Amino acid sequence: MTQVENTETIPVREAHRFDPARLDELVGDRLGLAITDIRQMRGGQSNPTFLIVTTGGDFVLRKQPPGELLPSAHAVDREYRVLDALARTDVPVPKPVLFCDDRAVIGTPFYLMERLRGRIFWEPTLPELPREARSGIYEGMANALARLHQADWQALGLADFGRPGNYFARQIGRWSKQWEGSRTRDNPAIDRLAEWLPAHLPAGDDTAICHGDFRLDNMIFAADAPRVIGILDWELSTLGHPLADLAYNLIPYHVPPEAFRGMAGLDLGGLGIPSEAEYVALYRERTGRQDPVTPFHIAFSLFRIAVILEGVLARAKQGNASSSEAHTHGDRATLLAEIGWRIARG
Repeated sequence: MTQVENTETIPVREAHRFDPARLDELVGDRLGLAITDIRQMRGGQSNPTFLIVTTGGDFVLRKQPPGELLPSAHAVDREYRVLDALARTDVPVPKPVLFCDDRAVIGTPFYLMERLRGRIFWEPTLPELPREARSGIYEGMANALARLHQADWQALGLADFGRPGNYFARQIGRWSKQWEGSRTRDNPAIDRLAEWLPAHLPAGDDTAICHGDFRLDNMIFAADAPRVIGILDWELSTLGHPLADLAYNLIPYHVPPEAFRGMAGLDLGGLGIPSEAEYVALYRERTGRQDPVTPFHIAFSLFRIAVILEGVLARAKQGNASSSEAHTHGDRATLLAEIGWRIARG
């Protein structure tokens, strides 16, 4: 195969190597194309992601990681299903191409989707953009989230994609179990939040398609406009409360820059970035929702991401994490859980 130079990719990590012959055969049978190169994408903390270069264009492959997995984790079949449904709406997603659950091909289930070309912004302060261009990116992000939450999940055939109602109680139970299943060390703030959150559930309920990991670097913007052309990484998607997505999207406002690409304490006005209240107003304007984001919602989001990062750390210790930076997430998990606990206590 001819190697392609690309700053978005790296050579395939040793832990994620697979024999490409069967994949090439499948792509030939299903798409009538031949693979000319395979590279690993730089991102991806959970499901390994690859650039597949073929004689008919580029695709992106998402697969389960190798090794023993927690129950219901790394469900690439669910990713494919929600992408296939949303590709028929105005929600910006990459178009899925094929799904394969035959482990004999590359060792785990996987799917292929179109490769979108645009801009990915890794830092919420958008240092690569001039000040006057930054607010438009946040407007584009709020618009993408609003479109997702307004999608008709029943008409799209996703009524069984999750259980409507009682979302936060079920999620707290799920992530508490994930924490126990992936625990490799102590994280007292996670334990405190796991006890506090079920006792402080907010009143009311609502259901929408929730992305589950809706943050700036999980979307691709058009090259020439502040418009999202693709929301990526749908592993955690389900039917849930839309405020869970919104609160998770607000995490950078609550954590310092060194924690997890945060911007708490920065002069947002001077940077040309909307305040948290201004960003929430953008979302409300597009959805008509008025229910408030409370300390519970932010604490829940930080609890969940801390558990996720502890899982990444556990996989790193096992040697099968998707990112070479996975070992660094232990400190972040501690800090984020502690911030969540401070917010919970008011």
